[in-house]
Amino acid sequence: MNKTDLLLLYDKELREEIEYPEARKEVTSDVVRFVRQAPAMNFVSLTYAKDSDIDRVIENEVAYFSPMNQPFTWKVFDHDPLPSLETKLKSHRFVKDEDRGDAMVLDLADASELLSAQSTTDVRRIEDAAGLKDIIYVLDKVWGGHNTWVNDRFDGHLKVPGYLSIYVAYIKEEPASIGWTYFPNGHFATLFAGSTLAEHRKLGLYTGILSARLKEIQQRGYPYAVVEAGEMSRPIVEKHGFQHLTTTWDYVLRNEKPAG
Repeated sequence: MNKTDLLLLYDKELREEIEYPEARKEVTSDVVRFVRQAPAMNFVSLTYAKDSDIDRVIENEVAYFSPMNQPFTWKVFDHDPLPSLETKLKSHRFVKDEDRGDAMVLDLADASELLSAQSTTDVRRIEDAAGLKDIIYVLDKVWGGHNTWVNDRFDGHLKVPGYLSIYVAYIKEEPASIGWTYFPNGHFATLFAGSTLAEHRKLGLYTGILSARLKEIQQRGYPYAVVEAGEMSRPIVEKHGFQHLTTTWDYVLRNEKPAG
């Protein structure tokens, strides 16, 4: 499939038709938006409106979401045909998150090396809520903070049959690297995380977890794997055959109004 067709399929399946168990999807003539229970992030995933209508659409969405008193993000993609969207969002108190996400896609037909690899890494799949403490342990060590959100979100997602697979790589029984995959309806399985403790990097743990996830994706009949890669992870997934599809930016509404 060529890039243009892949982008059309990506927008249709992962921005428009996708469902999240913990969110309510609302489709209007202007946008596709998702509403979560407080204090989680609400967001607009796709903008239908014409460029000439952007001011009105943004004002409507801000008026809709602001009373909820929750964080609110507008997803903007490089291939979106709305040249003024980013400028207009900034003028309506949205702040661009400079940590861009590069949507990288892998055709499983081109992943024979990873799919046939015999890993020596101790990679295990987390089957229930009891194993989530290992995910939190790695996230806390790598990113800081207290990532207890994992318990509520992943516990619920693990109860949805076939929706989420979580993997942990261990070094001497200590969780050292993590990654998970969502399986929405359609052609794309979506990869997340890939976090590894600093002292255990360059040992092939990320590759071991990636290989395990791709094998499951292939077994379940998904033709494509997609990951939203940051600056550090993009070179790694490129090395394994992922190709750049598009880049996404989060525009977060700044709730406080300017003085004056």
